[in-house]
Amino acid sequence: MDLKSLATKLLVNKLGGSQDESTAESALGNLIGKGDQFDLGGMVEQFTSGNAGIAEKARSWLGDGRNDEISESQIEEVMGADKIGEFAAQLGIGRDEAKSGLSDILPQLVDKGSRGGGLLDSVAGIGGLAGMASKFLK
Repeated sequence: MDLKSLATKLLVNKLGGSQDESTAESALGNLIGKGDQFDLGGMVEQFTSGNAGIAEKARSWLGDGRNDEISESQIEEVMGADKIGEFAAQLGIGRDEAKSGLSDILPQLVDKGSRGGGLLDSVAGIGGLAGMASKFLK
């Protein structure tokens, strides 16, 4: 399963199956996309370059092991209120529901995308998330 499909399925499941998959994929693409690919590496970099507490949580999502939870307010702090608002509007849901969904799916997405390299090949243009993970874990 590619990264887009995984992210879309996680989001649709989190929202109770009430979303059309193509709408969910489009909304996620606008939020974490880069061209026709999800920019998982860029998103991880966004989370690890700011607040130290948030960076530590994001590092826990890389590879195997325990994934720290991230709060809805931390999601908004990193991604920005405007982007969260656009994401919510595209899905036809409230901002709180959007933040809740993202706080649940983003750790899973990064974890599954970095676990054992299975989805790492589908992350384009970042030199591989594995290399990024090794830099953070040194």
